[in-house]
Amino acid sequence: MWSDFKAFALKGNVLDLAVAVIIGTAFGKIVTSLVENIMMPLAGILVSGVDFTNLKYTVRKADVLYGEFIQSVFDFIVIAVSIFIFIRIIAKFRGEKEQEKETKPDEKAELLKEIRDLLKKEDKLTPEQKKKITINISSQSKKR
Repeated sequence: MWSDFKAFALKGNVLDLAVAVIIGTAFGKIVTSLVENIMMPLAGILVSGVDFTNLKYTVRKADVLYGEFIQSVFDFIVIAVSIFIFIRIIAKFRGEKEQEKETKPDEKAELLKEIRDLLKKEDKLTPEQKKKITINISSQSKKR
């Protein structure tokens, strides 16, 4: 049983998930600070200094804290926008790296393209020309 658990726990996906949770927690603290210390005071200025959390509606002896709900919705929107912007920035950097990779011609791919082109060309050759090509290729492979 221990070996099964060890094999499961050390799989790449489990470790990747653990790293993602840790990074997500740290990022959550950053977003929480952004919402509480920057965005909410600015939102309060925009809506004439109203603090959402204190808004409530009293029905008989029960308080309906709709301000807390508005605050939670606002927090969600800010978090969603922050994550969206963060992902867009990461995607932009990844896109630049992929473009750099694409500019480097792969030697194997180039050789395969040349072979493909030669094979296409070979279909148009006469039988004698095909023999010459075969002889040249055979003699070059023997030299190596």
